[in-house]
Amino acid sequence: MLDVKKIEAAINQIASEKKIPKETLIDIIESAIKTAYKKDYGAKDENAIVRLDLEAGTIEITVEKTLVKEVTNPAIEISFDELWEDAEWYEEWDTIEIDMTDEVLNSSMWESFWRIASQAARQVIIQKIGDTEKQKIYELFKDKVGQSISMKVVMMESGKAIFDYNGNQVILPKSEQVSRDTYIPDARFYIYVAEASIDEKTGPKVVLSRKNKNIVPSIFSLYAPEISDGTISIDNVVRYPWIKTKLLVSTNYEEIDPAWSLIGQKWIRVKSVMEELSGEKVDIIVDNGNISEMIAKSLTPAQILKVEVDQDKKEAKAYILPSERAKAIGKNGVNINLASNLIWYNISLLEVEEK
Repeated sequence: MLDVKKIEAAINQIASEKKIPKETLIDIIESAIKTAYKKDYGAKDENAIVRLDLEAGTIEITVEKTLVKEVTNPAIEISFDELWEDAEWYEEWDTIEIDMTDEVLNSSMWESFWRIASQAARQVIIQKIGDTEKQKIYELFKDKVGQSISMKVVMMESGKAIFDYNGNQVILPKSEQVSRDTYIPDARFYIYVAEASIDEKTGPKVVLSRKNKNIVPSIFSLYAPEISDGTISIDNVVRYPWIKTKLLVSTNYEEIDPAWSLIGQKWIRVKSVMEELSGEKVDIIVDNGNISEMIAKSLTPAQILKVEVDQDKKEAKAYILPSERAKAIGKNGVNINLASNLIWYNISLLEVEEK
C-alpha cells in the first residue's frame, strides 16, 4: 500500500533543501503516477487523472471517458450499459470520471507500478533540481558579466574546482582552469564572469573562467581606477594563460603615461595583478599610433634595433642581434605570436651581426 506520509516527508525535504515549490513536486509525482498507470493499466490515449492530497493522506486515480451509445474506442469512451443504473443520470457525450484507485492499489502489479512511477518522478525531480540550480546561478551573475569576482575554493571534485560565492557553491570547470593555479580549500582567486545568458532550449547558462583573456584587464581595473573611469583604455588583449599577457593601452590625456599608470609606483600595480594570475607575466604597450615603436615594444623583453613596416600588407620586419632572438620569439613562439596578434601585424625577425 502507498504510504503518502513518506511521500510528504520526501517532498518537504526536497522543497526545503533545493528551494523547489511543494506544488511543483506534487505535480511531478502526479504526472509520474499517471505515466506509470497508462503503461501498466491503461492506454496511451487514455485520459488518466491523478490527485495526490498530502493533507488528507490520500491518492486518487481516475480515468475520463465520454458517454456514447456505441463504443468504438474503449480507451476514451464508455457505453450506457456499462454504467448500469447510474446511466439515467447522464446524457450522451457527457464526460464520465471513473475511479480506478482501488483497482491499482490492490493489484498484484502494484509494486512494479510504483517502482516505475518512482523512477520517473526521481528523474524529473533531478532535472528540476538541475534547472533550479542553473537559474539560481544565473540570477547571481547576470549583472556581473565582464567582472572578476574574488571567490574562495571549497574543494576539487572530478577535476572541477568548486568555489563559494555568498554561500552558494559555483563550479569552475576544468576547461576554464589555468594549470598554474593551485585550487586548495580556502584559497582565494578572482574568477571572471564571461557569460550569463538564457537559451530558449537549454535554459540559463553561466560561464566562469580563469582562462578568458579579459580577466586580465578586469583585474587591472580593480587596482587601477583610471580604467574604470575611462582615463585609460584597453585597446587590445592577447594572452597565453599562465604564461604571458600583453595589453595595448591608450589615453586621451597627454600628461598621462598609460603604461606607467598601470605599472604603478615601484611596479606595485602590475605586480599585484601578476600575483592574482599566479605569477603570469604581463607586458603593457602604449598604443600611440607609431606602428614601428609599438612593434618594438611588443617584442619585450627583446631589444629591437629597427622595425620596417609595410602598412598595406600588415607586415613588419624587426631587426635584432642574434643574442636577442630567443627572447623575441619566446618559449614555443609565445612572445612573437602574442606581439603579432596584439598589433595585428605579421612580424618577421631579421638578425643583424654585431660589429
